Amino acid sequence: MIRRILGIILLLFLVVPGAAAGEKGKPLPKDLPPYGKLKPFQSPQVAAQKLANGLTLWLVPRQGFPKVAFALAVRGGMAADPQDRPGLSQLLTDTIDQGTKTRAARQIAEDVQAAGGDLSASAGYESTVVGTSVLSAQAVAGLTVLADVAQNATFPDSEVALAKRNAADRLQQQEADPFFLASRALAKAVFGPHPYAVTSLTQDTIAKATAGELRSEYARRFRPDQAILVVVGDFDATKMTASVESLLGKWAAPSTAPVAMLEKPAGLVPHAVFFVDRPDSVQTTLALGALGPTQSSPDFAATQVANAIYGGMFGSRLTLNIREDKGYTYTPGSGLGVRRTAALFQTWAPVQNAVTGAALNEIVYELNRMATTSPSPDELVRAQTYLVGNQAIDLQAQDSVARSLGRLWALGLPPEELGLESARIGKVTIKDVDEAGAKYFPAARHAIVAVGVEKVIQDQLAPFGLEMKPAP
Repeated sequence: MIRRILGIILLLFLVVPGAAAGEKGKPLPKDLPPYGKLKPFQSPQVAAQKLANGLTLWLVPRQGFPKVAFALAVRGGMAADPQDRPGLSQLLTDTIDQGTKTRAARQIAEDVQAAGGDLSASAGYESTVVGTSVLSAQAVAGLTVLADVAQNATFPDSEVALAKRNAADRLQQQEADPFFLASRALAKAVFGPHPYAVTSLTQDTIAKATAGELRSEYARRFRPDQAILVVVGDFDATKMTASVESLLGKWAAPSTAPVAMLEKPAGLVPHAVFFVDRPDSVQTTLALGALGPTQSSPDFAATQVANAIYGGMFGSRLTLNIREDKGYTYTPGSGLGVRRTAALFQTWAPVQNAVTGAALNEIVYELNRMATTSPSPDELVRAQTYLVGNQAIDLQAQDSVARSLGRLWALGLPPEELGLESARIGKVTIKDVDEAGAKYFPAARHAIVAVGVEKVIQDQLAPFGLEMKPAP
């Protein structure tokens, strides 16, 4: 994540100054060089195979930097949590490395650190990922610990109790953040009862969850026939395959049913204002959301480009309007949160109380402008350059490649998609952006969340004539 943020910052410096000046009508210096030719990310060669027990294995040898990254992904993330335990996946990933049948938590940490890395676990919507990045010379040692955690995690009662206390404190802190509150409310407004509405733990889940429940969920999800191991880095493919066979080849799948695939959300997004009262707040955090295309959709690349032009990069229309021109906010933005069967297209902007209504009016204007007005050739090229360059920077790191490939597998996409994405972005035309804009950007498709002082929200947004009600 830190590398991604640094990469974005670098690209902002490369793209923004001229972009902002050009949008405001100020002439650019005559000696500026033209944009270089776009160079799509070259997808690495992936050797794909499947072990006898059903485990999918993708090997990506990359000679040079002496490290190896492992990412083990299993089907079942937050969208697979039991209905009465939303966010349980986060507790599972907090505690999965806190003990196995032969290693205590401290021994796990020490063994991985001795290999030159550390172990991390995270829960997405579709999958749970456990990974590590270690020195090439210690690759087998790192894989040994990862394989142990994948097959033999025990979730000790004392460690689970500690993780629950920490999670409760962390959630309390998050709920003081208006952006967290807005994101949680927006997902519920857009997805309704669908499991994609879950964005975090709840205090009720934390209070009621037990070590036994975590062991049960672990047993349900961590099974070789519903898992992939991605290995990226400086290693010998033949030797690595033998190590994987030795350490994970005897991992047996249970006879119980695997995690079920999710159906698509209903697609009925209410065009209304959902407010979260935050007394004494000096600003209103606005968040708008609608359904967008999945990564497998033919218009996904065009929507990525359209989003960059609209609000997804610093020189976007939205930023130039409500930050640079009007000064309503410091950090507006937009993005596509992709799941397997749906995507959340969202806009966010924390704004001063006094301009809550004016800021929403400009956001609506920019959404509808994307739906009705073609981008300029320069806007198109800047968006493509930003997106392709950002992906190239992000995928320099081996662990980023490993996790990205694991994510593609969870979305049901082939490894080649890693390179095809930027190639498709480079081929997007103005007509493609127009079609994506008309399909996904009309403001009437979006639910609106406002976090702030209720009276301010009611007074400022009343002229829009929309239904206003407490956030779900």
